[in-house]
Formats: sequence, C-alpha cells, structure tokens
Amino acid sequence: MEHIVTVQDAVTAFADFLEPTDAEMDAIEREMPVILAEVDLLDAYITTLDRTPTEMDTRRIRRARRKVLAARRALTNQAAAVEVGA
Repeated sequence: MEHIVTVQDAVTAFADFLEPTDAEMDAIEREMPVILAEVDLLDAYITTLDRTPTEMDTRRIRRARRKVLAARRALTNQAAAVEVGA
C-alpha cells in the first residue's frame, strides 16, 4: 500500500512561500474600498437577474456605480500622491 504523504509533502513544501507578503497585504488593504464597492455593485446587479428592475433597483445600481467610481478615483489619487511624493 502506497502512502500519499510524500506527494502531500511535495505539494505543501512551499506553502510558506505561497502566503501573501506584507507588501501584498498592504496593497489589498489599500484596494479594499474599491473591492467592497464592486461587491455592492455586483449585489445590485444580482438582485435584478430574475426580475424586471424597478425604479428602486435602477437607483441602487446607479448609486453603486457612483460608489465604485468614487472609490477608484480615491485610490488613483492616493497612488498619484504617493508617486509625486516619492
């Protein structure tokens, strides 16, 4: 009977290197407002998949789009300010 342990060891041998670095975690943290805004937009779209969008649905989608654009603009401005300051 063969054991799979050797294969598992080979697969997980580099598991420490697969974890995100501190710099990657910082980048994710900076992008979190954009990610959350896009999730809200996706949620607004999902609610209208199986029915005709009402006026409230249309407003919710429009509001979510504006939130995504504002979050992207803020992230871009933040990145530009860091670049100019560097």
